[in-house]
Amino acid sequence: MPLHLGAAWYPEHWPETRWGEDVKLMRDAGLTVVRVGEFAWSSLEPREGAFNLGWLERAIALAADHGLAVVIGTPTAAPPAWMTQAYPDVLAVNADGRPATHGTRCHYDVTSERYLAFCRRIAEKLAICFGHDAHVIGWQIDNEYNTVSYSEDARRAFQNWLRQRYGSLDALNAAWATAYWSQTYSDWTQIPLPIQGTHGFGQPHNPALRLKWRQFITEAYRRFQLNQIEVIRANATPSQWITHNFMGFFDGFDHYVLSADLDFASWDQYYPAGHLDFAHDSAGHDLTRGFKRKNFWLIETQPGSVNWAPINSAQDRGETRAAAWNAVAHGAEAVCYWQWRNALNGQEQYHGSLIAPDGDPRPIYAEISRTGREFRQAGHLFDDTSVEASVAVLHSYEDRWALDFQRHHADFDPLQYLVSFYRPLSRRNIAVDVLSTRAMLDGYKLVIAAPHILDEAIANELIRFVEGGGHLVLGVRSGMKTPDNALRPQRQPALLQAIAGAHVEEYYALREPVDIKSMIRSNETGKRPKLLPAGTAHTWAEWLVPRRDTAVLARYGASNGWLDGQAAITMHTHSPSGGTAYMVGAWLDDALQDSLIGWIVAQAGVEPVLPGLPASVHVMRRGQAYILINNAEPKSVTLPWRAKDHLSGKTARRFMLEPWDVVVATRV
Repeated sequence: MPLHLGAAWYPEHWPETRWGEDVKLMRDAGLTVVRVGEFAWSSLEPREGAFNLGWLERAIALAADHGLAVVIGTPTAAPPAWMTQAYPDVLAVNADGRPATHGTRCHYDVTSERYLAFCRRIAEKLAICFGHDAHVIGWQIDNEYNTVSYSEDARRAFQNWLRQRYGSLDALNAAWATAYWSQTYSDWTQIPLPIQGTHGFGQPHNPALRLKWRQFITEAYRRFQLNQIEVIRANATPSQWITHNFMGFFDGFDHYVLSADLDFASWDQYYPAGHLDFAHDSAGHDLTRGFKRKNFWLIETQPGSVNWAPINSAQDRGETRAAAWNAVAHGAEAVCYWQWRNALNGQEQYHGSLIAPDGDPRPIYAEISRTGREFRQAGHLFDDTSVEASVAVLHSYEDRWALDFQRHHADFDPLQYLVSFYRPLSRRNIAVDVLSTRAMLDGYKLVIAAPHILDEAIANELIRFVEGGGHLVLGVRSGMKTPDNALRPQRQPALLQAIAGAHVEEYYALREPVDIKSMIRSNETGKRPKLLPAGTAHTWAEWLVPRRDTAVLARYGASNGWLDGQAAITMHTHSPSGGTAYMVGAWLDDALQDSLIGWIVAQAGVEPVLPGLPASVHVMRRGQAYILINNAEPKSVTLPWRAKDHLSGKTARRFMLEPWDVVVATRV
């Protein structure tokens, strides 16, 4: 697949006399693909059953005349007013019982059978018309799934889903421990929806009910998605692929489940703070690549600024280009901007765009045009290549839901906890795959996991990994819950106690930081081993009890009397494989976490993509190409070998990088 640069184009917003100007400017900017149609239902079907696809045919043909391929977005994120007026049951019902109102987007009820029928019909009409059009390369289903409906349709569908899943109320009652607080159900219709709010003494619904509701929403969206995929695949050529634009770490549903039915995953990356954060933003790319363990499309990103942040600052000059290359470095096959030109009215008037409403380029157009030229120059280096990583960070939506339901400490954000492990790896330019906790782990040297919900399948794969010689880091709150969000009867980490060589005696939510005293010597920098720096634990601490053959790497200092002097970090090595399990029983401060992960990386024999780079120069490798990206300060970079920069044409070992500069290097 070639390396694409693209934009979202909404020709329905403008008279056809303006379309020619748009596509010429797209071509001149080096764009190779446009996305159309995703919010155009009222233009495609202005009245029920009266379809008008001619304008879209003409727009696609015009784009093709200027060398632009087309991705069609099905318009189902924005049902038209004639539908919501005549059939109000297609509208989502909010948690307060009020139906959504027309005029927003994604205001549909994903469980509405009537709405699914309308969606299937419009997707089928589009597929029949464009499914064999050589200029249409792919389809995007809907746009950024996100709405949850609490309608009667949703209630009935949820109750039926539970009946199919558990088979009997006795099984459900046992799994959910419904005898607690007299929650026992004697009829499926008694099971409520877990509407937000407080109940009793401020306690929300049963944790199992809440988890199963999230799983049901995932299955509802999968059905919604398949409803359109089926008719597109039945009427389109196999060369046309199908994707959906996810939103990174958004946790409204399980992305691994929905990705299974797509040809590849795509995502929409935005920078509400205005600036690129290599660790946080690269993690989003690695997550999306991990949904199907294959390359992805960055199908939306901002050209300058957004319009929905508290302060909508624009990226620095050069930063938009750097962000595009960072996406490619982490496995993107395309970088597409939202949007091409602002509509004169509507909710997103202030959002960044390449073209101003008058049709003239905005300042960012020149920078994106430069990126387009560079994609043409160097894009061939990335044909049939992807990122190769020896480290995996495991991630689970179910874990995040369960932890968010019961944080036990207001500041325990499971996503930020995951990023606290990813950031030290990113800072060292170590390639990482962010994978499901249910992934197979062959080929990795180091795996970092905190599987809060643990079953035999997850546990057996982690055990197999360590017994095969791998290094496993277990974080806090591992092995606490069953797949029904029930507490496990064993002490943490439950099914992993033997492989970890330790268990958790007790856990504590911390009001104040607790000192951590290191017991290990650093081997990351080599020549003179030294003790890792002391540090602190914050938010969460676990009292670890090691077995006799387990080493203690750090202990707590004076604290609440319970934690004083107890093990905080342990290491258990297995023979003869040499596989090692580390238990990190506390949320460590950033400096100590960085030092610890650096030490473990060295223990595991993990190497950076390139050694010896200045701080804040990010590098990734795809195939034979190394993509180096600078931050906001000028840097001098010396490579371990002579290289050709395919952007500047320079061949050297030493390169000067300006703020947000990029080098795409291969060895010579």
